[in-house]
Amino acid sequence: MISVRQLVKNFGLKPVLRGLDLTVAEGEFVALVGPNGAGKTTLLRILATLSRASLGQVHIAGFELPAHAAEVRRRLGVVSHQPLLYGDLTAEENLRFYARLYDLSGVEGRVTEVLELVGLAARRRDLVRQFSRGMQQRLTIARAILHDPEVLLLDEPHTGLDQDASAMLDDALRQVAARGRTVVMTSHDLNRAADLASRIDILSRGRIAGSLPKAEIDLARLPEIYRAVTHA
Repeated sequence: MISVRQLVKNFGLKPVLRGLDLTVAEGEFVALVGPNGAGKTTLLRILATLSRASLGQVHIAGFELPAHAAEVRRRLGVVSHQPLLYGDLTAEENLRFYARLYDLSGVEGRVTEVLELVGLAARRRDLVRQFSRGMQQRLTIARAILHDPEVLLLDEPHTGLDQDASAMLDDALRQVAARGRTVVMTSHDLNRAADLASRIDILSRGRIAGSLPKAEIDLARLPEIYRAVTHA
């Protein structure tokens, strides 16, 4: 579903991604972990068509970026640091607005479905500016999956959430993954990454320095492995 080959991204004279290779199969849930400055957000922005690579090849669902960015965007759901919600609209009004952008049919049924999925059906007619940070993040997930995208990209989706809100977000992500969608999520939380993802990829100095399938992850040794890979 995602194929990245020899990806390079420079900001001026500063290299951030240095010949990165990444392959994500359909239905995989990959967590990208690594220290600040490793290139996690930069990689996600390139996959989300929000930034262009300096060099290298990127294909999503068989379409090459940036040449076929419009085709790729139709297949993506993106959750970034900005919620991109309208505070003076209700939860359901926000979703109806985005549904029109995607020209969805059966809008009311789909809006109800995603609100139930993220646990906000009872708050559907409340203004978003009245929502807590956790509720806004759950609505952001609902917006991202509204059009049933093939690929979901999430950049640190748990940032700023309390324990209860994080647990509810985890449940929503598990349900999305259970439907066979491909998920790529950046995270600083090794335990959460190991719990949610089918694979952990460790970024260091602009490359994938280690890749751990879920079946091979030893939670007790994961921090040690992370330190060894990122300090090699």
